[in-house]
Amino acid sequence: MIKNVGGADKIIRYIIGIVLAAWGVYAQSWWGLLAIIPIGTALMNFCPMWFLFKVNTAAKE
Repeated sequence: MIKNVGGADKIIRYIIGIVLAAWGVYAQSWWGLLAIIPIGTALMNFCPMWFLFKVNTAAKE
């Protein structure tokens, strides 16, 4: 997989994931499981949606 998630993008994804997870716990809702998506893409440095739209926020090596 090609890395297409950069530094600032990764931080934003972590924050969104933490907020979603916290909201899911607070609301006692399974919707908090959606936090897996932004946290997973931040950990893998790859976002399938960015790949489809040919967006790359990662620094060039």
